[in-house]
Amino acid sequence: MQGIQDTRIGAGVTRASTSAGLVVAVIAAASFGLSGAFIKPLLESGWSPAAAVTARSLIGGSVLVPVAIFVLRGRWSSLWRGRWRVLAVALIGIAGTQLAYFAALQRIPVNTAILIEYTAPLLLVAFAWITSRRAPGGLVLAGSAVALAGLVLVVSPGGDVDYDPLGIAFAGLAAVGCAVYYVVAARPSDGLPPVALAASGLMLGGVALGLVGVAGLVPFTATFGTVEMFGGPTPWWAPLLVVGTVATAIAYATSITATEMLGARLASFVGLLEVVAAALYAWLLLGENLSLPQLLGGGLVLVGIAFVRSERIGSAQPGLPDPAELGELRVQQ
Repeated sequence: MQGIQDTRIGAGVTRASTSAGLVVAVIAAASFGLSGAFIKPLLESGWSPAAAVTARSLIGGSVLVPVAIFVLRGRWSSLWRGRWRVLAVALIGIAGTQLAYFAALQRIPVNTAILIEYTAPLLLVAFAWITSRRAPGGLVLAGSAVALAGLVLVVSPGGDVDYDPLGIAFAGLAAVGCAVYYVVAARPSDGLPPVALAASGLMLGGVALGLVGVAGLVPFTATFGTVEMFGGPTPWWAPLLVVGTVATAIAYATSITATEMLGARLASFVGLLEVVAAALYAWLLLGENLSLPQLLGGGLVLVGIAFVRSERIGSAQPGLPDPAELGELRVQQ
């Protein structure tokens, strides 16, 4: 009887933890999605993507540094123990992914590039399948198919697909970098708070991007006048401040927190909502059209996430890791 009661309590805690993680993940996706509407005026005024993302990363990291110092409370050893995790987030999850994405944009349309990059959740499912030699559950496969169909509708590539091999390859590298980010973020924290990981990763990633830009490996230009935003002139720093605080500092801190709570696979699927949020913001803030297929696609993404969440809840056992999560190849009996 006691064992049954403990099982029920454990299942309830798992469900509550997953629900809380989903709320945090949705906040992260909504925050990330805001970047497009506020970065676009900067790009139109002469900022290169690399310069904009460098400034965004450094501003976001600077916002989080005081919070990270307060949360660490002098426990600098946790930052040292997590140094490889910090480096992976900074150099692969932030700098590397962004550079690969920018390189793809130079050769293929934006819609095609973002569609390929956001296949990262499918890469995680496939990698877990290959490494564990264990087929994903039916709900995960169904959720993957439904979410991918929804993503295609939201992005609406239409006839703009350009099959430039090098551009496709760079977009594929961006997808791998995105997947690595979720895997690294999902690893045990070992005492390193998510906000500290986000702050250090953003600062290091921003410095790395800046060095690459200064070296001339990617276009790196910035202007410091006014930008056209919401029907009138706006100081150049205003959209950067919004992107740096909301779409970077809050977004990365909540994303890492959610990934630690949900695991790489489920968190990456919820991350698809960033594309849906970006389309909604572009409609509300920039007046871009939001079509019926895009609305339908957003609904399908939600359905796909629900499938993956159901599979995770159904397979989780109290006191044991979820065997379907990436990296959990064997459950010790």
